[in-house]
Amino acid sequence: MQELGYKPNALARNLRRQQTSSIGMIVPDSANPFFAEVARGIEDTSFGQNHSVILCNTDGDVDKQAAHTDLLIKNQVAGILFVAAGISTELVNDLQRRRVPLVVVDREVPGVAVDTVLTNHLQGGCMATQHLVDLGHRRIACVSGGSDLSPSAERLTGYQQKLAQSGIPYDETLVVKGDFQYESGYEAARQLLALADPPTAVFACNDLMAVGVISAATQLGLRVPDDLSVVGFDDVRLASFTNPPLTTIAQPKYDIGVLATEMLLARVRNLDAPPRVERLDTKLVVRGSTAVRNEP
Repeated sequence: MQELGYKPNALARNLRRQQTSSIGMIVPDSANPFFAEVARGIEDTSFGQNHSVILCNTDGDVDKQAAHTDLLIKNQVAGILFVAAGISTELVNDLQRRRVPLVVVDREVPGVAVDTVLTNHLQGGCMATQHLVDLGHRRIACVSGGSDLSPSAERLTGYQQKLAQSGIPYDETLVVKGDFQYESGYEAARQLLALADPPTAVFACNDLMAVGVISAATQLGLRVPDDLSVVGFDDVRLASFTNPPLTTIAQPKYDIGVLATEMLLARVRNLDAPPRVERLDTKLVVRGSTAVRNEP
């Protein structure tokens, strides 16, 4: 075999086994650096276990998500790491009925017992808001994400809880819904800063929207953090290089990928084991985009 340079036919071998050495990863936005950093943990761990990764991007489209899922199953992947686009209870139930090894990442799927890796988003929303309260801010806005996504809902709940605990009345005009993209953060900030009584601080529910908030504030002639403090969420690598560097809530992105992959490979080995739910902690990373509130 060595003299002739023979290489085993992996496709034929996998057809006999009815399973490949690949795992599928379905994400709603492969351009989002959060998912890229999670994917790095997945790829490193998979490679170390002699598995390759097939990445599928859904653009948040449930029909595209279903099509990618069918394609992965037809290609006999060993299992699927799944970041859902919206509420996907029916799809997850279907995969379980078909006995497809599955781990849900960064989402909660209502009413389904399934292996899941989460971050404590409620904790992160509380920490972000507490940081701004501790700096003396009382007009604290929130740029949220999609309301049908559990991470966004939990971060918003953390914001609301911490306002209540701090004796700050909740003002619905200070909450603007975004979509986790730069542009929605930019547009939300312009809307918030046009209020008769604008906020002195903004908690954006991910770093991309926070960068959009900083861009809008700068274009309007405001100084960050002197005139407006901004906190993000995720701590993607970009956050260290914004101007000013972004204060944010760090998720253990690489660790999420590692743990999710280890759980999936364990599920491949034992389809009938009880489902596991793992929730990892967040932490506040203070940089240059937040400061003590300037007195008027």
